[in-house]
Amino acid sequence: MSSLAIVMIVKNEEESLSRCLKQAAGLADKIYITDTGSTDRTREIAAAYGASVTEYVWDQDFAAARNFALSQSDCDWNLVLDADEYLIRGSRKDLEEFLKQTDRIGAIERKDYYMEELPGGRQETAFAHSYTSRLLPKGVKYKGRIHEQVDGELPIYPIPLLFEHDGYLRPGKAERNLDILLEELREAPEDSYFLYQTAETLRGLKRYEEACQYYGKFYRLVPKQGAGYRANGIINYLYALIEAKAWDTALGIADKEEKNLGNYADFYFACGILFMQAILADTRKYIAYLPRIEQSYLKCLEIGEVPENQGVGGTGSFRAAYNLGTWYEVAGDAAKAREYYQKAAEEAYRPALERLASLKK
Repeated sequence: MSSLAIVMIVKNEEESLSRCLKQAAGLADKIYITDTGSTDRTREIAAAYGASVTEYVWDQDFAAARNFALSQSDCDWNLVLDADEYLIRGSRKDLEEFLKQTDRIGAIERKDYYMEELPGGRQETAFAHSYTSRLLPKGVKYKGRIHEQVDGELPIYPIPLLFEHDGYLRPGKAERNLDILLEELREAPEDSYFLYQTAETLRGLKRYEEACQYYGKFYRLVPKQGAGYRANGIINYLYALIEAKAWDTALGIADKEEKNLGNYADFYFACGILFMQAILADTRKYIAYLPRIEQSYLKCLEIGEVPENQGVGGTGSFRAAYNLGTWYEVAGDAAKAREYYQKAAEEAYRPALERLASLKK
């Protein structure tokens, strides 16, 4: 039977490490934790779970730190985790068939939580699905100082492990990441992956016009096949263009990419927002897009929720239903508005519950 280790790099993770290890410990035969300079109880917590704890002097290079941590393990397989990832579905038994072969890499599914801005300036916790390569056969390493990637050509397969991830709810990491990304781009200015990650970071910081510059270069350079980040990059490029009010560029990309992204609810959801915002900005110029608002959200519901597409939770269900409700309410069709608000409310989507209560009044 193959042996499996949990391998982590950590720093000041006393708030989350215990939960992470408690929920995932049953997956592994051993635990290896490399600390990069904690000043809290992180190392004590790691030792309490039987981990082999080593220290590494942080040098602004995530791949180097991960590779050091991996070098400590003597197991056949290594499951690389972060302290803010918590196993909520899956077991060692679920991995046994996968572990019998060492010519592949396993990608865990994550439910990534973040803060969503609601009307009126309120915020609510939302989530998105993502897959990330984390189950590695012995000897496989990482490359890249930030948003590190597996180094090698082994095929990647999803594995039946689902983790919740709350790291995006914590402030302060974006600026640090941006500095490292810009350093990477100085060395490799046409690397589409680092262009994508830089654009994503700038969009997260609400620096939309700067983000669009990096998204634009990413879009020109990213391969049409084999780049798993292409779809998400294009969809988020549309959102950045909406914020920058670059309607013609956004509409051109939406029309061009429909044939490529036609099975992504997130793409049609972004298009629905784009068409509405463009029409509000210049009704005479963009009025021809009016019917496509309703069509876009209906297409979202037709596609449904597809976690493998790594999209925002609800774009294929309650979010699309809610936006259809607002569309029908504005159009004066109260019955249809209630119908779609109800669909969204059945999944406890707060804005839909509030609109239903308002319509009853």
